[in-house]
Amino acid sequence: MITPDWARMMARHNAWQHEWMIPAILSLDEAAARQDRGLFFGSILGTANHLLWGDRAWLYRFGAGPMPDVPPAQNTELTPDVATWAVERRSTDDALKQWADGLEATDGALVWQSALSPRENTTPVAVAVSHIFLHQVHHRGQIHAALTGLGVETGATDLPLLPGLE
Repeated sequence: MITPDWARMMARHNAWQHEWMIPAILSLDEAAARQDRGLFFGSILGTANHLLWGDRAWLYRFGAGPMPDVPPAQNTELTPDVATWAVERRSTDDALKQWADGLEATDGALVWQSALSPRENTTPVAVAVSHIFLHQVHHRGQIHAALTGLGVETGATDLPLLPGLE
């Protein structure tokens, strides 16, 4: 099913996707990045911040980083502007790759607490690992569609096109 090698490949895919997405979003002025475009989290920047917040929350749950420093209800405001988001996105991509590189097994269970409720959750590790990357793909797809609609050039998104895939 889900293996550490799969997680490493997906962490590389995630960072590769951001290599086109970061400059594409940086090409927008702040107003365009913040304009509500009907995405799950409103704007392009809001959705990008939601993804960044979620990635950091899951890294925290896996013991690989600090919990985001804003509460869940403010996840779309994690960074104040596009330039800050771009720096933080790259840093978090590096942390995700480092975490995936150190992942030894995907069996067992992850016990974690949601930032939205006080209850404890138990999730199979393979499911939690899958969720991190599927969540990214889902919301990056929304951002990709919004950028495409604005006429912004976007990059390839297909996993088989990931450079260095063997």
